[in-house]
Parts: sequence; structure tokens; C-alpha cells
Amino acid sequence: MTSNYEKLLDEAYSKVKQVDTSTERFEIPKIEGRVEGKKTILTNFLNIANHLRRKPEHFQKFILKELATSGQIDGTWLILNNKVPSAKINAKIEQYAKEFVLCKECGKPDTELLKDSDTSVTIKHCLACGAKYPVRKI
Repeated sequence: MTSNYEKLLDEAYSKVKQVDTSTERFEIPKIEGRVEGKKTILTNFLNIANHLRRKPEHFQKFILKELATSGQIDGTWLILNNKVPSAKINAKIEQYAKEFVLCKECGKPDTELLKDSDTSVTIKHCLACGAKYPVRKI
């Protein structure tokens, strides 16, 4: 029979965010998609947002602003209202990862974005090394 302490300990461990301790290099998936007429359809957009562990809305806002276009999420796709070369999109995804995902101190992707309730500044907090620093608002 497990004690109350062990139950509480198990509950606490289940709530702690897991840090990836592997030494593998963090790989950002390349965008997949197609051009239909004047639109660019990114078919693995949601997969990339999940891989980066960021909210699709935040990731979408960055991509649309950086590519200077409009668009919308449709299921797992992001539909851009312009023709955009995949090389340009992949460069923006790498820029997003560098700015909003990877830790500046240790280089690991184990970060989270937190909103400071006092100043409404968004902070990137590294779960691996504990570093915290502000990121720009998009």
C-alpha cells in the first residue's frame, strides 16, 4: 500500500515539465506545402508548431508578420494569401526558433514563454538551465 507522501510525490512529478536530456541536435522540420493559384498552403504548419512547443496562434502571428502577408489556419494547415517560396518560409521558421524557442545561454529548446503580470512583458524561461530573458512582442 502506498503512503500519502508517495501519492503526493507521484502527483508532483506528473505536474513537473519534462526537460529533454538527450544530446541530439534540435532539428526544425522543413515546411511542406504547395502553391494553389495565388495562395501558399503549408500542410505541416501545426506539426511544426507542436515540435517547437509553441501555440499555433503565436507562431502564425510571427510568420504572417515576417512574411508581410495575411493568412489563416485551416485545420492543420496555414494558408498564406500570397505566393511565398519555401526557402523564405524555412528561414523565418529558423528565425522564430532562434528568437522564441532556443535558450540563448545553453542552446536547448526546453523553454517556455511566460507573461509577466506586472509589466506584461513576455519572458522566455529555460527549463534546462533556468535562464530568463525578455522577448519582443509580436
